[in-house]
Amino acid sequence: MINHLSIGVRDIARTKRFYDAALAPLGYRCLSEGEGSLGYGAKDVVLWIGQTDHPVPADPRSGLHVCFDAPSRAAVGAFHRAALAEGGKDNGAPGLRPDYGPTYYAAFAIDPDGYRIEAYFGAA
Repeated sequence: MINHLSIGVRDIARTKRFYDAALAPLGYRCLSEGEGSLGYGAKDVVLWIGQTDHPVPADPRSGLHVCFDAPSRAAVGAFHRAALAEGGKDNGAPGLRPDYGPTYYAAFAIDPDGYRIEAYFGAA
């Protein structure tokens, strides 16, 4: 249904370090890099990131978050550790979320610009 998502950030270099680290365990990488822009995905770009001159901080009340598929529970944990190591904030440690489903295993982080991101693995 959704082809891609775009977000604006204050510091493209800091953001690249963060997303390179956090998304690598999930099998995603930077597929496109230009002056002030980044594109992440596995085969095709699904997340575009652009540096903006006047960024508006992410609004935690909006409910917006980006969920990335993970290949395993171990990858969910690696995503969370990498996100925190690169300046992200914890928004939910790796673990089962039975309220979402019996095999819903996820971790949540907040990136340096305040965007909420999640890694999810759904097999038993």
